[in-house]
Amino acid sequence: MIVIKTKKHKEVIDITEKINELLKKENQEEGLVFLFTLHTTCALTTADLDPGTDLDMLDAFENMIPRLKYRHPHDPSHVGDHIMSSIIGTSLALPFENKNLILGTWQRVVLIELNGPRERNIYIKII
Repeated sequence: MIVIKTKKHKEVIDITEKINELLKKENQEEGLVFLFTLHTTCALTTADLDPGTDLDMLDAFENMIPRLKYRHPHDPSHVGDHIMSSIIGTSLALPFENKNLILGTWQRVVLIELNGPRERNIYIKII
């Protein structure tokens, strides 16, 4: 398990190096690392993090969600965050070799905070 403390209401956080650090401590040289966030208002994905791309992503996600009269009894104002989390996804399975993630040239593993700031837990399983 890794814990990420987010700082903003909505943000994209690069967790690639945290995952690679964890892999370096494992006995297994290659395989899959499965990541699963234990929350319903954040998500996991891969992304190109050129400057400003994080904000572009957040704007695009926000614009995908319609402004409806939501019925969520706890807090209807953040139903869009739950929907974005479901659309983006709460898990990833990534290959690794030589105790390092296999990623494309510009790919980074990111946590997308949709309703922070909060402490986020990511369950990790090495396969």
